[in-house]
Amino acid sequence: MPSKPLFIDPSEIDFNHVIADLEEIRRVNPQRYEMEQLTAIVYEDLTNNICVGYKDVTRDEFWIRGHMPNMPLMPGVMMLEAAAQMCSYFAQKHDSLGAKMIGFGGLEDVRFRDLVIPGDRLILMCKLVKARRHRMITCDFQGVVRQSLVVEGTLKGIPIPVDRVPAL
Repeated sequence: MPSKPLFIDPSEIDFNHVIADLEEIRRVNPQRYEMEQLTAIVYEDLTNNICVGYKDVTRDEFWIRGHMPNMPLMPGVMMLEAAAQMCSYFAQKHDSLGAKMIGFGGLEDVRFRDLVIPGDRLILMCKLVKARRHRMITCDFQGVVRQSLVVEGTLKGIPIPVDRVPAL
């Protein structure tokens, strides 16, 4: 078991009870193609501001060829992207920030504790700890594989001024 308590014990989650599949996640999150890092959302607790989802890591991930050849390890930056998408999904679904889009505002106390490899299900948990509308959200996050804490930290999200970003 991890040294820090998990937000929720994954064995208490019904992973067959999907709250949001990929299509529903797409209604909230803007990422597409190889940047989509969530497979499903399976739990929400609005009293404690906790959301749980997962990313099924497949052999078709874009990073497999290069990270690392003959030893595919999910890059830490991709674990962080998955956690950010989990936090963004929860905050946007419940309009915690009051923004059209949320972007990375910062990371604190991030720790990578174990490996994530193809075939793993990376369970992602986020807990919204602070929301300042139109300014910033703060979420604690945890990633778990087979009851082992693999990544944790605190993520800050900020509004993205989408009207200032030129379309391609």
